[in-house]
Amino acid sequence: MRRLAIPLALLLALGGLIHPASAAVKRTPECQGDWLPATPTAGEVMKGEISFLDLPPVKVGQDVNWRANPYNNRSWAMVFHSLRWMGRLVAEYEGNGEERYLARATEIAKDWVKDNPRRGAASPYAWAEHPIALRAPALVCLSKHVDAPWLKASLAEHARVLGDDRLYEWGHNHGIDQDIALLGIGCRLGDRRWQDHAIKRLTKTVRLDIDSQGALMEQAPRYAIYVHDRLKVAMDNLKDCGRKVPGEISDRWGRLGGFIMHSTRPNGYMVPIGDGGADHEPTGFASPSEKTKVFRAGYVYGRTSWNKPESAFYSIRFGPGTKFHGHEDHLGVTYYAHGRDVLVDTGFHSYESTRYRYWTMSPEAHNVPTVAGARFRPRTATKLTRTSYDKDRQRYRLTDKAYGVSRTRSVLVNHDQDVMAVLDTAGGGKKVGNIWRFDSALKEVSNGGGKVVLGDGKFKVSLVQLDGCAPLGGQKVERGGKLGWVSPTYMAKNPATVVVSPAGRSILTVIVPGTDQPKVSCGGGKVTVQTADGPVTFKASIF
Repeated sequence: MRRLAIPLALLLALGGLIHPASAAVKRTPECQGDWLPATPTAGEVMKGEISFLDLPPVKVGQDVNWRANPYNNRSWAMVFHSLRWMGRLVAEYEGNGEERYLARATEIAKDWVKDNPRRGAASPYAWAEHPIALRAPALVCLSKHVDAPWLKASLAEHARVLGDDRLYEWGHNHGIDQDIALLGIGCRLGDRRWQDHAIKRLTKTVRLDIDSQGALMEQAPRYAIYVHDRLKVAMDNLKDCGRKVPGEISDRWGRLGGFIMHSTRPNGYMVPIGDGGADHEPTGFASPSEKTKVFRAGYVYGRTSWNKPESAFYSIRFGPGTKFHGHEDHLGVTYYAHGRDVLVDTGFHSYESTRYRYWTMSPEAHNVPTVAGARFRPRTATKLTRTSYDKDRQRYRLTDKAYGVSRTRSVLVNHDQDVMAVLDTAGGGKKVGNIWRFDSALKEVSNGGGKVVLGDGKFKVSLVQLDGCAPLGGQKVERGGKLGWVSPTYMAKNPATVVVSPAGRSILTVIVPGTDQPKVSCGGGKVTVQTADGPVTFKASIF
């Protein structure tokens, strides 16, 4: 699409403009939001090309086809109907004063309103709850420079939908966005009822979404970054509107930073738990004083030090049954040692309704124990029943009845001489098995006698399994195939090495990074492991 040269008469027809091209345009907080970097550039939008989610650009043309969904991707369609990319043009207009940017933004918004009535919209995503919440601030931004009846009417309609509690996402990041949007319209149009409703609802949602420890309750730590950012926007908007920020919102927002940092591996990226890939890098947060932290929301985190990429780190999952962005990962562990990932979670692929997406949410996609011959029961809660930790060694016991009988996992992490030991048992006379997913770079070196060695040419890690005190052989090693996959980034599907144990009455799994000769011995109720840095001894029962 060629660059637009739109005469003043057309500008006026589009909705009551505004400033002569030579006049300075005031920058507004409504249009200079933190969402700008996530949108296509103004130049791309003016050329009729939009690109979302790192997918190839799409030509939308002069007359936008609001039915478009070229990749059949629900996330793409939701971003498309958020109209943030339209708001980018208004922000650009505030920066350069060129009317053509504002004219095109007005044209896009007016066309959207015409083609997407509340009933009979061009796309099912047009009035989905999250696109509404993200679109309303873009329309508020436009209204700072365009005074037109159609725009005011659309803002009022958005407010009515946003204010309907039947369509509200309680205790969820979408709910926060809905309240930011409702507050924005209420402040722009001077409607205190909408303002009050947004503030009251937001306070309750923050209480539901962030617990008193600062843990996010959506079961995917990477969303804590988004919630932290959006709550900052909400608090700033409250102040700009002349409203007081409720103390409970500011307090829990402050505590959320600690949860984010505890959820971050020594390489600077968040651990990929739930709907979160391995590519989320939080910045600007202070490191907490504790090196080990148990969050009642269902997370155990431990590390040897802060701000050292070579330090060790682990995570363990427990807590309430799955909801929102959670996966069936209870009792699952990850392990980072010697400056690299060792045991990893599958991660997050996308929100598309595919077989692979649903597999990434299943127990088989996580480092968990399974009960032989028993059926898995989704959304089962898991309890952390025992803890013991000091500077160099931490121990935990967790249990649930996700398979109808007790499933118990005890975890020991030893530091300096790095070792992770995991004991799995099941009740009711059942046998237990387990699954271990390693970083993609690690491939099978050897497998025999109950010991599997993996490496990448320089680094090696050993997995040794015992049933009682006897070596447990028969491990299956798979790369690709049914189980051997990870999704470290959006839409990625990479092969990874997975070790599947045979079933046993009591399986002790010992992970020893940095060596292919761990020399594990067991006797007298104790296990001794020869690591690359010396011997480690612990109880075979962990506790």
